[in-house]
Amino acid sequence: MSDVFAGTPAQSERPTIFFDGVSSRRRPVTLTLSDALEIVEDGATPVLWPYADIRRADSPPGILRLAATSAPPLARLEIRDAALAAEVAARCARLDEHRTTRSGVAKIVGWSVAAAVSIVCVVLFGVPLAADRLAPLVPQPVERRIGDAAEVQMKTIFGRSACEDPAGKAAFNKLVNRLRDAAGLDDTMTAGVLPTAVPNAFALPGGKVFVLKGLLDKAENPDELAGILAHELGHLKHHDNMRGLIYNGGTSFLIGLLFGDVTGSSAVIFASRSLVEASYSREAETGADTFAIEIMHALGRSPKPAAELLFRITGKEGGSGLTNILASHPLTEDRLARMTKEDRPASGPPLLTDKEWQALKGICGSGKV
Repeated sequence: MSDVFAGTPAQSERPTIFFDGVSSRRRPVTLTLSDALEIVEDGATPVLWPYADIRRADSPPGILRLAATSAPPLARLEIRDAALAAEVAARCARLDEHRTTRSGVAKIVGWSVAAAVSIVCVVLFGVPLAADRLAPLVPQPVERRIGDAAEVQMKTIFGRSACEDPAGKAAFNKLVNRLRDAAGLDDTMTAGVLPTAVPNAFALPGGKVFVLKGLLDKAENPDELAGILAHELGHLKHHDNMRGLIYNGGTSFLIGLLFGDVTGSSAVIFASRSLVEASYSREAETGADTFAIEIMHALGRSPKPAAELLFRITGKEGGSGLTNILASHPLTEDRLARMTKEDRPASGPPLLTDKEWQALKGICGSGKV
């Protein structure tokens, strides 16, 4: 055993305790401060800890608890004598090297901010780009399966079967086919009317479009309904449904990663998702409006009647600034103003005859829904 350095303090009556990191037994030991810290237990081989390997561990007041990088991970030395603790600490030049300094805190904060900014940039730019690129590449069988599952859910909510009046269905198919051909979509696209009083229409993955009877009841002429259908065909053409699935999944994951799973973060995550996803939805809705305008012009009809139908249903939507920011679609009055600017005198034949229009209005029969 090495000689004790001159001036090494005598061992305190308060025992120094050693845990060897292998067993849970408390071992009373004495220390010798030589070229390395020697931990001596009666009847056992001394344990040597190089001073450069010794690090401070968390401990209660009045105890210096030490670990060593060269010792087993759970090994600990507890020195209860203040003078001895001071002498040992004086020899351990790297005792607090692992602890975060102000400079270290600044670096951590800096890297955290940089990581947050990176995630925000990916949410705002990377995920939309990935969604735009990936959505058209989803195989049609996969997209159709997703659409089939969504259709089952929609029919459970809005009516288990589509309206089937023969004359009304023939008129509806005629209108849909004219719009489909002008849109350049293939004949795998399907459309139907569901018997519910809700005034709406929607497109599903896999080339599916549904009009709800409530919307048909509100429409006053074929051009109003045609403009709405053209808008939904725009969603199909642009793969907006698949883009939305990819986008929302990636956005939800990244915003959750940014804020973490901590108490109180749920509201922040929800608000952030609502803001980002509403912006993305407005972009898709605007694109579908543009598509509808182009289709109606191609057919020699005006897009304005569709906006007038929407305005009759919703009324003026402008409200508080927050409501406008969170809206997932352009305000109805803005859409009406835009389509009014695109209004042109009819240059093409009527999309349906009066008789066909009346048949379409009765596609679900006279029963109440």
